[in-house]
Amino acid sequence: MAQINEIEQHTLIALVEDKPGVLNRVASMFRRRGFNIISLAVGNSEQAGLSRMTFVVNGDYRTVSQVAKQLDKLIDVLEVADISEARIVARELAMIKVSTTPMTRGEIIQIVNLFRANIIDVGGDSMIIEITGEGDKIDALYDLLSPFGITEMSRSGIVAMERGKSNGLTDGHKNNNVHSNGTGSS
Repeated sequence: MAQINEIEQHTLIALVEDKPGVLNRVASMFRRRGFNIISLAVGNSEQAGLSRMTFVVNGDYRTVSQVAKQLDKLIDVLEVADISEARIVARELAMIKVSTTPMTRGEIIQIVNLFRANIIDVGGDSMIIEITGEGDKIDALYDLLSPFGITEMSRSGIVAMERGKSNGLTDGHKNNNVHSNGTGSS
């Protein structure tokens, strides 16, 4: 178990109401506490009207726990969980545009194939490569393509799920009668 004041990377997931302003309120809460979000991914969840947020942040256990509690108090946040210690599957998507010439194109294709990445666009002097995987895999491909000249890169941020039957959240919110902060309707 990690020491209480040891700075580590934490993965938090939150189930939030899918409506305007929620992302701003969540980001503002992190900003007010001087917390830097390393990665943030937001998208529809398996339940209509709810979105799932995945955050990656650095901090010690006590500080991250406090931030998670504060996040859980926000009106539009139904539930928050730190899944850092759980068995998770985490992935990220990146698109990398690399400069090419007729001389370098074959070598770039070989590198892309080694990483099981995809070439999704080819132009006269560039290629766009799509890669999905853990951050280290994306970083390694980036490093190998850098000598050819990377002109642009965009990364999605990490999305994560707990392995097995659990959805990573305590309550699970299996019905749509859930209101803000996890309280059910009467």
